[in-house]
Amino acid sequence: MADAVFGEPRLAAIYDAFEGERRVDLDHYLAIADEFGARSLLDVGCGTGILARRAAEQGMEVTGVDPAGASLEVARAKPGAEKVRWLHGDATGLPKLQVDLATMTANVAHVFLTGEDWAATLRGVHAALRPGGQLVFEVRDPARRAWERWTRENTYQSLDVPGSGRVETWWDLTEVNVPLVSYRRTYVFADGATVTSDSTRRFWTRAEIEDSLRAAGYALDEVRGAPDRPGREWVFIARKP
Repeated sequence: MADAVFGEPRLAAIYDAFEGERRVDLDHYLAIADEFGARSLLDVGCGTGILARRAAEQGMEVTGVDPAGASLEVARAKPGAEKVRWLHGDATGLPKLQVDLATMTANVAHVFLTGEDWAATLRGVHAALRPGGQLVFEVRDPARRAWERWTRENTYQSLDVPGSGRVETWWDLTEVNVPLVSYRRTYVFADGATVTSDSTRRFWTRAEIEDSLRAAGYALDEVRGAPDRPGREWVFIARKP
């Protein structure tokens, strides 16, 4: 199930207002697509469709898949959305595809809490890639303990959101049992409504990711640093032989 921040219509509708166009972290994915000459893209966990739409605008054939129907509704309503094939679901139930490149941005890998679920996702993406196609995704380095910054003091925001008025939001850690970390996002709307979204994320080690890729049939081509978070995240580039 999708977290409420993605699956609850009222929260999905304001997601982009707080996250912005995310050019800092998405530009390098588009640069990688250009580097590899990719002409078709599968965006796993596409959310409100920011990367998918940008890739389609650059002429790529794009499929975006996400389990959060509310986020997909936001994506489908945006200008240029008709250029993208939107799928409600996950990588384990994809139709027949043969894409050049698959991506998982915004630390999507952390939503998979068990090795079985993560392995099933990797196999689903593998089946959707053409021979020689590549999977690119980012993972936080657990040694940097990113969750220690997930506090109300560090995450508080207050914005005027068109159609919603003033919205306040913040995060609170609820449980740390590494590799699993849980937290709650709270949203307070101008009409007095308070909506919360509870999340748990798994912090995978680099060795776990590398082993899982090999077990799913990938060749690991390269591990880069994330340009927008130097020293804090890895960008894995794996290939279907």
